[in-house]
Amino acid sequence: MLKIVVDAMGGDNAPVEIVKGAIQSLKERNDFSLVLTGDSYLVKEELKKYKYDISRVEVVHCTEVITNDDVPTSAVRTKKDSSLVVGMKLLHDDPEVGGFVSAGSTGAVLTGGIMLVGRIKGVMRPALCPAIPNVRGSQTLLCDCGANAECKPQYLAQFGVMASAYAKAAFGVQNPRVGLLTNGTEEHKGDPLHQEAHQLLKQTDGVYFVGNVEGRDIMYGDIDVAVSDGFSGNVALKAIEGCGKTVATVLSDSLRASFSSKLGYLFVKKPIGKLKRMLDYSRMGGSVFLGLKKVVVKSHGSSKAKSICPSVVQAVDAYRNGLIDMIAQNLQTESPAEEADA
Repeated sequence: MLKIVVDAMGGDNAPVEIVKGAIQSLKERNDFSLVLTGDSYLVKEELKKYKYDISRVEVVHCTEVITNDDVPTSAVRTKKDSSLVVGMKLLHDDPEVGGFVSAGSTGAVLTGGIMLVGRIKGVMRPALCPAIPNVRGSQTLLCDCGANAECKPQYLAQFGVMASAYAKAAFGVQNPRVGLLTNGTEEHKGDPLHQEAHQLLKQTDGVYFVGNVEGRDIMYGDIDVAVSDGFSGNVALKAIEGCGKTVATVLSDSLRASFSSKLGYLFVKKPIGKLKRMLDYSRMGGSVFLGLKKVVVKSHGSSKAKSICPSVVQAVDAYRNGLIDMIAQNLQTESPAEEADA
């Protein structure tokens, strides 16, 4: 049976919310089992709270934890018995393990993924790719959102190839529409990096490029993939997160302001709930680390069970739908991006 490894000690709310979300995921799919890495005593104490099929859950004891205060590269090299490193090694070594999920240090997950799991042949730079809910009721993939702050044009073109494969494999989008995130829709907009990336994306095989897009198009436009350098993508992601929290807070405060507003809430409760749900991108799961030899999902550091559960399901679906093979096959096709890198 397929195994998904979950870093039970990673994140601000570990192991309580991590274990809770992981166990919830078992109800979503019946074709996989869990491997929880971390302090076995703490993890098993949390497991006692739930009813589940014990044959589908394994706990691997670890004595160390990588925190956000650790330097990622040195932590991965020295904390060999950490829940993150042990999980990554299981992902690499065990053929039955198809995916890894962690809400731990982003830098450590990225470093561990490259050092311990390895890149797919032909991948220049792996990229983080979260799914952002959009006004159409589907999702827009934002690639990259923080793994590569500085990029070359050919990296951006390859992000388009990998994210297109992800949209097909995980979400069933037959011909993903790809836009390049910049400061205007006109072809000449952007700095030299984005101008050159625009020309490469137009010629890159396996990418249905629709041109430049702006930040608002991530949630409001007609695209399936927004290609970005990691710096701009991370700013956009955090802005979306802040916007969602602001709207939710303003609505909540306004509807509690008076008796009449509380009464009026009864008539708008359903659409407001729908709006809050749409703005909450955490329900979509984590960010898939595209370009690695196996599936790695990075959940937000403050993730709770409602985000960990879909992150595990993400890993299952990405593996089952052949994401890694699809990316590898797409990269085998000769493209301007690869020629530029050579």
